[in-house]
Amino acid sequence: MPAFLRALESRNYRIYFAGQLISLAGTWMQQIAMVWLAYRLSGSALVLGTVGFASQIPILIFGAIGGVITDRFDKRRLLITTQALSMVQALLLAALAWRGEATTSHLIALAFGLGCINALDVPTRQAIAVHLVDNRDDLPNAIALNSFLMNVARFVGPTLAGFVVALVGEAVCFLLNAASYLAVLLALLAIRLPADGKRRPSAPPLQALREGLSYAAGHPGIRSSLLIVATTSFLAAPYVVLMPLFAKEIFGGDARLFGLLVGCAGGGSLLGSLYLAGRQGTDGLARLVGVAAPATGAAVALFALSPGIWMAMPVLVVLGLVIILTVAGSNTLIQTQVDNDFRGRVMALFTMAFLGIAPLGSFSVGSLAHAFGVRPTLVACGLLTVAAGLIYRRRSTCPGATD
Repeated sequence: MPAFLRALESRNYRIYFAGQLISLAGTWMQQIAMVWLAYRLSGSALVLGTVGFASQIPILIFGAIGGVITDRFDKRRLLITTQALSMVQALLLAALAWRGEATTSHLIALAFGLGCINALDVPTRQAIAVHLVDNRDDLPNAIALNSFLMNVARFVGPTLAGFVVALVGEAVCFLLNAASYLAVLLALLAIRLPADGKRRPSAPPLQALREGLSYAAGHPGIRSSLLIVATTSFLAAPYVVLMPLFAKEIFGGDARLFGLLVGCAGGGSLLGSLYLAGRQGTDGLARLVGVAAPATGAAVALFALSPGIWMAMPVLVVLGLVIILTVAGSNTLIQTQVDNDFRGRVMALFTMAFLGIAPLGSFSVGSLAHAFGVRPTLVACGLLTVAAGLIYRRRSTCPGATD
């Protein structure tokens, strides 16, 4: 394998990668269709923020417990369970949308249910990566390829979803997502983890939870990475929740333009993932994150001020690029610094910072946009993100800072 794809030399990772490629495309199709359906039923920025809040707040509430479970039990079996439950959720969405019975209450409830599943699924997927590669030195590449995989799906899924929704409706997107889970389930059944691929901490659950929190708080590099990811998720990531308003009300488009705009951000993220996958080691990665984090805020503000799609589309490409450098770069720094005994719990904290904090941002930004307007809200969020990124940059370049 070329250096860019070196993690694919491992049989388990190749199989897992192939299954995730199909499943994640379906996941993005469902996410876009769900947001568009919520907007079509309500026409409200507040409802869009509430759906985003409901889908991710369980990760903030239950994510730490999910990390304790991840460190205690067989990760492959945990993923088989969570992926099967996610398939059931997608089928329920498809049935409601197909029968024309879906309401905003249904969408909020099902989004919450999926969030509960993800509170265990996401940290388990993060923690299993180290066990899928035969050579520990390939772990940074595997993390970058995971990010690349997600952003390939993010680039393709929204664009497909926009056309599918416009042609045949949201129900087909939900049904295609349910079918896509078969690929990852078959992949999980095919992989074989090494005998030492799971660890069972002897400490009781609450003590194990406290130990994980103390470990992360006491490690300067991990603590800084978690803080910048949480800040980015709260202030910058919610721009996606407001995308339907930009597509329809500001730029005068439909579901196809919505999918295209999200796809532009996905294309930028794809470029960022490609860059990270091609890196050798983690030297200079903290400095790179220190540049990307404030650039994320600047891109959010520029997108908010875009007078038309001719400016919005390239800005979204840049925004997708710098967000992935910030988040995936921080993920790589954490994964290469964490002790394996704490991997599940620390990756649960990363999941909480990335996905668990996001609902608070979605709800807050959606509420502020409803009260004060979309553009002023996003400009303010962008400027605050710039400030947070500059603080991280100063700390990451201080003498003695972990790089």
